[in-house]
Amino acid sequence: MGSPAPTVKSLNSVYSLNVEAQTQRYDRLSKKFADIYGTKPDFIARAPGRVNIIGEHIDYCGFPVFPMAIAPDALIAVHANGTDRVRISNINTEKYPARDFRTADIFEIDSKVHEWSNYFKCGYRGLFEHIGRSDGKGFDALLDGTVPAGGGLSSSAAFVCATQLAVQRVNGINLTQVELASIAAGAERYVGVNSGGMDQMASIMGQQGSALFIEFDPALKATPVKLPESNPPFVFVIANTLVVSDKHVTAPVCYNLRVVETRIGALILARHLGVADHRACKDADPLTFKVVMDEYFSTQDTAGSDDVQVWINHLSAMLHASIEAFGAHPDGYTREQMAAALDMMPDALSAAVHEDRFPVCAQQFKLLQRAQHAFSEALRVVKFRQICESGDTRLNYCTALGDLMNCSQDSCRDLFECSCPEIDELCALARRAGSFGSRLTGAGWGGCTVHLVSQDKVESIKHVLVSEYYAKKFPNLSAAELDNALFATAPGCGACYFV
Repeated sequence: MGSPAPTVKSLNSVYSLNVEAQTQRYDRLSKKFADIYGTKPDFIARAPGRVNIIGEHIDYCGFPVFPMAIAPDALIAVHANGTDRVRISNINTEKYPARDFRTADIFEIDSKVHEWSNYFKCGYRGLFEHIGRSDGKGFDALLDGTVPAGGGLSSSAAFVCATQLAVQRVNGINLTQVELASIAAGAERYVGVNSGGMDQMASIMGQQGSALFIEFDPALKATPVKLPESNPPFVFVIANTLVVSDKHVTAPVCYNLRVVETRIGALILARHLGVADHRACKDADPLTFKVVMDEYFSTQDTAGSDDVQVWINHLSAMLHASIEAFGAHPDGYTREQMAAALDMMPDALSAAVHEDRFPVCAQQFKLLQRAQHAFSEALRVVKFRQICESGDTRLNYCTALGDLMNCSQDSCRDLFECSCPEIDELCALARRAGSFGSRLTGAGWGGCTVHLVSQDKVESIKHVLVSEYYAKKFPNLSAAELDNALFATAPGCGACYFV
């Protein structure tokens, strides 16, 4: 059945760090709400952002990822107003002006218009379409968000998830966390965003002290994995490069190209392994590396075997298979070479991987490197979970986990080529200052980095990053902007209600 989003009365249940500052923030939000609407809020809906600790660019390959909920979040203070109108305001009124809708009009969303309230509408519409109703009640709402926009920490997912919590409580709906995450993932399509569900699952189902092992195939599933204890404790420092990649400009040579390369790679690998004509592969649209791997091992009897060890064995075998399949083209394939390997015309191959939805611009397609990253990164995710669950007191957890994060960054930089000089610089600075593991998080080509750090070294590492990176590259940053760009966080609570 699943559990509903919890209701909490103490912020100690929500935040591991800086609870006093968060208490003051909630108080300011309630006071501002009363100033605007003339009454106190009934409750505050809260949904956090997320950081992917390890497992980059493998969700669309069908492989699991390992995110955690973070302290930065979206808060929505709410009061049912007994009318047919929904009035929403934002703490940042200059950037996000207040909006007022009839409940019937919230279902109208123009995805071509970049409007902050569209994300609110996404959460509202997605929820009601799921339950087959359109008779929503009116309420007043005030939003405060601290997840940096454009940094790869899922600010939009936090907003949509918080909206759904607010809407369902006002309307007497009580869906489970899994249902809410699934609805939220689908709802972002109303603003033209295709989401696999990782962001929403991490935001809604996060737990203090735990990350989530999220699987996508054969079904969306989240398993909490408690991070091991150490003395002193470790936390994660998030450092934003403040480099923003214009996705509309770079997608054909960056993100879209990687999606297409892995999809074509899956087609060729399936043929190499002799499973291309199996129903599971023929029916998959798109075919992914995960489907190919599962089909190749489908006749293997793994009853009674350790699940994690099965993952490790299968992924290790696929690493070797990818070298055999693509090793003859170490510098990449042309379109004609890929089509010939599949006995297809180039246009038919483009259609098979839905290049109309993921337009690309490339002369060479580096299938070997992309496959090597996908399988090795999935292997690192599984090993990360294995270490966390090992209970081996002889193990230096920080070093073991940090090594995996460092290897992930090397792979992102060298095999998947989704890093950038600023990411590389932040990772190098943090490692020299004492980080156990440093890597990019999110799509890359800019955005944020994540660093595994002993809690007693947080301030010294932040000092190095400020003096050696931010002060030199962004000397005019305000204190508030710097706080948004560089902060420490521990695995946090997922979406909840505060009353």
